[in-house]
Amino acid sequence: MTHDASDPARAALGAAMTQPFEAGVVVCDLELMERFYREALGCVPVHRSHIPQSIGGPAGLGGPLLVVWLQVPVGAASGTSSGGRIKLVQPRVSAVPVPAPPAAPLTACRGLSYLTFHLEDIAPVVAALPAAGARPLSSPVVVRARGRRISFWADPEGNAVELTDGRGADPGPDRTEA
Repeated sequence: MTHDASDPARAALGAAMTQPFEAGVVVCDLELMERFYREALGCVPVHRSHIPQSIGGPAGLGGPLLVVWLQVPVGAASGTSSGGRIKLVQPRVSAVPVPAPPAAPLTACRGLSYLTFHLEDIAPVVAALPAAGARPLSSPVVVRARGRRISFWADPEGNAVELTDGRGADPGPDRTEA
């Protein structure tokens, strides 16, 4: 898809994006969460930074922070990175306790609801997630729909993660319990 000066979205931006899209996730235990996204989902740390109060406060982030940027893994089939990154953000002041995940559907609340990872094959990740501290949010654990397999999980701090692949027409067995 190409953009030109008459494209309203392009005109509103005024310029092309210069970095991969990033989704920020505020966490209580940075080491636990970094290990989860690295080991369970293959994300690669690309940068770590201490953000001082002098920046975090005026920026509206609430104060000093420790931030880790994780690159979403490269797909073997495409040979390219997804371009997306997850930014794990840990406030350096007293952390807010982790709330219990809601029993309501993910779409019951407005705002960011979940991170989606498009994988070549979700089966090995689904098999590894319980040992990594995740718990399934969908029943059955893997759902087949429109040629895709989909599985929703809560990471160790309760953030929702969706896994999806294009193997929904594949007759192979799916893991249906966690």
